[in-house]
Amino acid sequence: MWVRRPVVMARAGKVQGMGSDKVWGRCVLPACVMLLSASMSESAWAAAPSPLGQWVRVDSAVKTDITKCGKDYCAVNIWVRNPAGAERVGDRLVMMLAPGTHADVLRGSAYDVRRRRHYLITLTLDGTHMTTKGCILFGIICKSARWNRID
Repeated sequence: MWVRRPVVMARAGKVQGMGSDKVWGRCVLPACVMLLSASMSESAWAAAPSPLGQWVRVDSAVKTDITKCGKDYCAVNIWVRNPAGAERVGDRLVMMLAPGTHADVLRGSAYDVRRRRHYLITLTLDGTHMTTKGCILFGIICKSARWNRID
């Protein structure tokens, strides 16, 4: 079944293909994240926790380094216990994050470069601990991981 996808006009805030007088109530996730981050005040970003640094997954199977890459965050695997498994050294996840509803939460989207997959992502930071939750299929299928800061 072919579905016609609407095109959001950034200036007018209207949607082409859905009637000129209708405003589309939902936007494509990257566009939503960009609009949200552009509207965030400097104080909101200052209050947001930072995921920057090195982290080890609680099962000790993966170590990753999170750095800034432009306006985004990049998580790169720097060590994996089983290089023949699903995770590899050098795997990179590019995350477009914005502060969430709580001070310790960052939300947005992520792109797995090797697997060529897009995810909805939530990072919850609690001191030296972080929980990541990545979802596909509009948030229907999700997977979480717990991490400990090592730097």
